[in-house]
Amino acid sequence: MTTGVGIDALIDRLGEIAGLTVLRDADIGDEFRHDEALTASPHTPGAVALPTTTAHVAAVLRLASELGVAITTRGAGTGLAGGCIAPEGGLLLSTERMDRIVEVDTANQVAVVQAGVPLQQLDDVLAPLRLVYPVYPGENSASIGGNVATNAGGMRAVKYGVTRHHVLGLEAVLPSGEVIRTGGKFVKATTGYDLTQLLIGSEGTLAVVTEATIKLSPRPDHQAIVLAPFADMDAVARAVPAIISSGIGPFILELVDARSLVGMAANVGLDLGIPADVASAAAGYLVIGLEDHRADRLDEDVLALAEKATELGAADVYVLPHGRAAQLLDAREKTFWVTKAMGTDDIIDVVVPRASIPEYLATCDSLAARHGVRIGRVGHAGDGNIHLSVRQHDAVARKAFLRDVFAASAALGGVVSAEHGIGTEKVGAFLEFEDPIKVTLMREIKRAFDPQGILNPGVLFG
Repeated sequence: MTTGVGIDALIDRLGEIAGLTVLRDADIGDEFRHDEALTASPHTPGAVALPTTTAHVAAVLRLASELGVAITTRGAGTGLAGGCIAPEGGLLLSTERMDRIVEVDTANQVAVVQAGVPLQQLDDVLAPLRLVYPVYPGENSASIGGNVATNAGGMRAVKYGVTRHHVLGLEAVLPSGEVIRTGGKFVKATTGYDLTQLLIGSEGTLAVVTEATIKLSPRPDHQAIVLAPFADMDAVARAVPAIISSGIGPFILELVDARSLVGMAANVGLDLGIPADVASAAAGYLVIGLEDHRADRLDEDVLALAEKATELGAADVYVLPHGRAAQLLDAREKTFWVTKAMGTDDIIDVVVPRASIPEYLATCDSLAARHGVRIGRVGHAGDGNIHLSVRQHDAVARKAFLRDVFAASAALGGVVSAEHGIGTEKVGAFLEFEDPIKVTLMREIKRAFDPQGILNPGVLFG
């Protein structure tokens, strides 16, 4: 795997590929130097390839393999782990122009889309058909290919699951330039190893995904967003498994500490309509979304939820009007930008068993006090996914704190990344807290797919 002479030779050869756009030098925009990771260093790639077809990707990989040049694949660049930053002088392969929705099959309720299709573009097409691709990772400019690479989740995972639960098949290009298709327009198969699931979450280290066949769901006609304030975060956390086990079936179940909610609301100019005395006494909130195809059944569920939340210690329950509800969800999805503007130094996304959230949050509070760190707590609590925003400018103290909170998640049976992937920025924690036998097996799988190690160097294994 080389850069330097190798990348120059590759750039010369890329000119032979008809219709392929290649950027270099001053034509490479700043957006290609980084993703949204707060701790990753930006790098300027030696060149950026912008394929529009699978044939383009195959030709690029064949040449890169022949010349031993590393390739980093980039979707929309919305990741938070440094996973799509090319090494200095390396080749960046951006799928942004592979943005064609090939087919929407309403009979089978599937869509076939190229890897660069943004989630918002897909949703705009599906909405008039009363269908939905229900993976909403919090940034609608994110691409399908990026979602596949990181097994993205989001607020609706408590009901719908994550990316891997909705991908039925893939088209992908191996480092050799060979094209494979996995799965198809069916929901089950017992035909050999499941290569679809193997590629999902592999962060571009095994193959370059160029197309996905994804499962769609009927789009519910009615939804309600409920806000429940609690006097302490422990009560918030303990309410989560109780609401899940009640059978009410939320499609959103978010935990937000009071300070974070105030910042989120202010960012979008949202007045939540909560009385001042209630707001001042609240340490944290649950944001709960319910949906149904019938308004009467939704009303019944909202009433049952209100009774349950009050029983669990909520100071009150607020059903937000449609406009405020939409603003609140928008605010929640923009949390990253709020915390970034507030000077956050890092954001992590551990996952623990749902019932362990109270213990985990209490441990995080204790560790923050010990290390002199300020934290914000927001999470997809319905599936045990906790996001901590970390403010500690001293890199040594911050590193010690992060190591301890990762260890705490592992001790509770969790893992160090729930939905943002490992990228380059979480490699140390991944290798420390993952089973070394499994890591060895993963390395062997990587070697089988990519014997030269040219795909996304530095990601997952350092």
